[in-house]
Amino acid sequence: MSIVILAPNWLGDAMFALPAIRDVRRHFAGLPLTVAARPSVAPVFRAVPGVDHIKVLERGKEASQIEASIGILLPNSFRSAWILRRAGVKERWGYRANFRSFLLTKAVRRPRRRMPFPEYYSNLIRGLGIETGPLTAELQLSPATSGAALKLLRERGWNSDRPLVGIAPGAAFGHAKRWLPKRFAELVALLTSDAGAACALLGRSEDRDAAREISPGEPFSRSLIDLIGATDLTMLMGVISHCRVVVANDSGALHLAGALGVPAVGIYGPTDERYSSPLTPHEGAGGVTTISEEAFCRPCFLADCPIDHRCMKRIPTGRIYDAVRRFLQESQV
Repeated sequence: MSIVILAPNWLGDAMFALPAIRDVRRHFAGLPLTVAARPSVAPVFRAVPGVDHIKVLERGKEASQIEASIGILLPNSFRSAWILRRAGVKERWGYRANFRSFLLTKAVRRPRRRMPFPEYYSNLIRGLGIETGPLTAELQLSPATSGAALKLLRERGWNSDRPLVGIAPGAAFGHAKRWLPKRFAELVALLTSDAGAACALLGRSEDRDAAREISPGEPFSRSLIDLIGATDLTMLMGVISHCRVVVANDSGALHLAGALGVPAVGIYGPTDERYSSPLTPHEGAGGVTTISEEAFCRPCFLADCPIDHRCMKRIPTGRIYDAVRRFLQESQV
């Protein structure tokens, strides 16, 4: 008998699902547990305690890659349930959604009220008859990953005598979730000059446009290290683990920092921090500060702002800087 969990498709959602995965692991103690995930998120599950196997799903070949007695669906899509059916998984459990009930052997009614994303996944697990625990998340990196990240940072000019602040200016799903690049540039200037910190720019190559105003082609230095497009997901986690603080929009980097136990400052505009704040290894939000400003139109959840992006424009640089400085000072105590 074996268990497979089909993971969410996006990095932030994968972090929100970690408490539910931990609950499944505890409930089925002693049985092999596999997490099946898209290539873009699969590496993160290698750092999740209790996961025995990772299956990196190839588009169009998923059914042939999965073999298990029980399959638990965290995505709500029809396609994910169809994959388990085609794979011959006898027990297929998930939310009753998107006309897929006939494909499930145990279907849970979706909650009628809106709830934080981690609670949403835990609600599913409870509906399956599995006892749930605290909404906390933890990633454990190997010494090899941590060492490789440290080597990269040193090669790019970082000396550990300066506290490292991770700056992640990008965000998926359009530009509305991005704080203004010029504000990030102001923040970096303050941190490197007044706070004596070094800053590492974090993100995918697709985030280059968001980072261009922050690092307009300058060479690497001890104060500003441009790692945009220079890290895969595993290396990104390693770099974040060496940061004293991470500043990010509502993005994968923010949620990775939370799960790694790294203090984080999250900047929220069109999305809602009440439902998507990062999880940390400890209950409560002591390691994360979320910052937003009131606007009549937020949260709108739009990819691009149809008016003047006021939810982000109203967040001043000084407010973010003060939050980072508090974390830096606390880390020195």
